[in-house]
Amino acid sequence: MSPELVSYAVADGVATIAMDQPDTRNALSDELLDGLIAAFRRAGEDPGVRVCVLASTHPKVFSSGGNLAGFAAEVPLVHKHEGTARFPELFRAIGTLGKPTICAAGGHCLAGALGLALACDLVVASDAATFGTPEINVGVFPFMIMALIYRNVGRKKTTELLLLGDRLDAAEAERIGLVNKVVPAAEFDAAVADWAARLAGKSPLLMGLGKDAMWRQQDMALEEAWDFLRSQLTIAFATEDIQEGVKAFFEKREPVWTGR
Repeated sequence: MSPELVSYAVADGVATIAMDQPDTRNALSDELLDGLIAAFRRAGEDPGVRVCVLASTHPKVFSSGGNLAGFAAEVPLVHKHEGTARFPELFRAIGTLGKPTICAAGGHCLAGALGLALACDLVVASDAATFGTPEINVGVFPFMIMALIYRNVGRKKTTELLLLGDRLDAAEAERIGLVNKVVPAAEFDAAVADWAARLAGKSPLLMGLGKDAMWRQQDMALEEAWDFLRSQLTIAFATEDIQEGVKAFFEKREPVWTGR
């Protein structure tokens, strides 16, 4: 992980992974993407981490998206092709983490960064943030992220975003399903911390099983998905945590998770 590009901190079961390259507005260079991939892998391997928050240290920008300078660089085409593999690698690392993820979009979230936000399970946005895929305006197209947008937003609205390249304010982004929750800028950090703490308080074992099931069933045919999800429920029945959770419910107390 590149410490000068990505900061990493853990407290109370929450790993905060923050893009920290303000001079480029966190443009998603190869180096920054490598740092993010390494950070999520580190969080995935740490049993003390129950939740990941993806954030930015820039006061107004989450990320400006792909590194346009890299797009125009005079390097062999094969190098550019190999470099773009980092995007699906990062999206896959987040999706298969086995732990819930929150994108803390405190500022503008554009182009490739919108895909990064949507790769996370939940998106909390400041009301000062904007969202969009402006690539078409500079002769590029958001190829690497359109699959994620189509899986989160209705087809016609997604097509509008891709073809027109307009920005949306946070309220509109929430309305069409790009983000889960919009809060005033002054309440943003507290809102992110609240959701992170709530997620960290769940059974890490059942959360991991659930997260894996969410990832694996998303593109299954309906009948196949039912069969798979039934098998996962049977596995859940065999855990101590499901027994503890039900027992605590009837005893009107907080559960004590063992992760078994």
